[in-house]
Parts: sequence; C-alpha cells; structure tokens
Amino acid sequence: MDTQARIARELNINRLLGKGGEGDELQRRIDFIKGTLRQSGCHALVLGISGGVDSLTAGRLCQLAVEQLRSEDYEALFIAMRLPYKTQADERDAQASLDFIAPDQIETLNIAACVDGLMGSLSAGQVSAERIDFIKGNVKARARMTAQYAVANLHNGLVVGTDHGAEALMGFFTKFGDGACDLAPLSGLTKTQVRLLASALGGPQQLVAKAPTADLEELAPGKLDELAYGCSYDEIDSYLMGEAVSERVKAIVENAYLKTAHKRALPGVP
Repeated sequence: MDTQARIARELNINRLLGKGGEGDELQRRIDFIKGTLRQSGCHALVLGISGGVDSLTAGRLCQLAVEQLRSEDYEALFIAMRLPYKTQADERDAQASLDFIAPDQIETLNIAACVDGLMGSLSAGQVSAERIDFIKGNVKARARMTAQYAVANLHNGLVVGTDHGAEALMGFFTKFGDGACDLAPLSGLTKTQVRLLASALGGPQQLVAKAPTADLEELAPGKLDELAYGCSYDEIDSYLMGEAVSERVKAIVENAYLKTAHKRALPGVP
C-alpha cells in the first residue's frame, strides 16, 4: 500500500461520499452522535460556533440528534457556544450560523480576560513578536475548549469537536485546544465532503462556501488556512481521495502528516 492510500485509510476517509447517498451519510453521523450520548449517560452536547462551515455542519447535526433523542424519550439538549476574543470580525457569520442551526440554547463567554491574564503572566524573554502571537493563538484555542468543558460539566454533557479528514491530515488544530473533544462527528470527511453535507442540510451558501480561517493570530488577522498550508483544500482533498497530485503537494501534505503525528496520538508512555 502506498503512502497516499495508507494515510487515507488511517484517517478513515470515505472515498465514495460525493457520488450520492448524502442523506444516508447524514443520518449515519446523527446516529453516531445519538449513540455516543446515550452510551455516555450524559444528556447534553456542547459545541463552539465560529461562523465557518465545520461548526455549522457539526452544530446542525447535533441539534437534529438531540431532537431525535427527545422523540425517543431520551432527555437531550444541545448548547451552542459563542467564544469570541474581544470582538470577532466575522460575528455576522457566526450569528447567521446560529440562526441556521437553531440550537436549544446559546451561551456566550468572552475569553479575553482569561487569555490576556495568562499572557500577561508569561515570562517571554527575548521571544519574537511573531512567536508570542502564535503562542497566544494557541492559548485562545485552549481557553475556548476550557470554557466548553466547563459548560459541559455544568449540564452533564459532552464536548463536540469539528475535526475532519483534511485538518487531521495537516495537523491543523491546537493540541488540547480545538483538537480536544469527546466526539468528532465530521471525522473522515474531506473539506469538500463537509461542504457537501452542509449543503444537503440546507446551510446558507455564503457559509458553506466561506474560505476557512482559524483567525487566531493577531499579526495576520483573517489569515486563510490555505496560506498556512501552502496548498489548497482542493489539493488536500484530491490527495485524500486517491487522485493524482503534484510532487509539491504530495511533499507538503506528507511532511505535515509526519510532523504532526503527535497531535493525533495518545500521550507517550515509557
């Protein structure tokens, strides 16, 4: 098995999705969410909503899951969280996403005091401004996950993540930040497939097609994911789907996968 096929298999990529069957795939993932919540004995799902297609899709799947559970006489609640750092530039998109998802409950926690307090206590020494900005971005991601787990604890709930196959391949998530969760219902999907499912759910096209950005670094606000990668999501998806890609793209994605292996693994032990 070549490296391209092995990585796709390790990430459980579904190479058939996109040729029909979106309705069945949506219900399969809704059933996964329902089964995970039931098995845990918990009664709430918590997810941060950013305004991007990933949280839009996962959020709507969660809302549909809890509605189905309630129809089956299982108490269930979906809490969508807004977790801005001060003021979010694309807040309008986040609110449009919430309007579409129609969650049972919305909680808003501004992470600025937490992040600024920690960064203000950090002895940075001679570290460059760029490095500090990167560190602060990771602190933001971890503060958001801390807030989500606090709310989940309050409501006997589970935290939902938005990681999918393309992000997992590139390791494009903060370890113990947005990479931390109890269930990841978008796992194994390419970015194209996430958009496909979002469209099948009836998501607003401006959000479905929105260019993804982590929006964590203040020295490069709104920096596109694809600029950070050095290649496009279409190229990453082509790699995952077993299609021919350039040697440049192959080198980028395989080096990223190798370099970020620690993010996808359990802690090392002796």
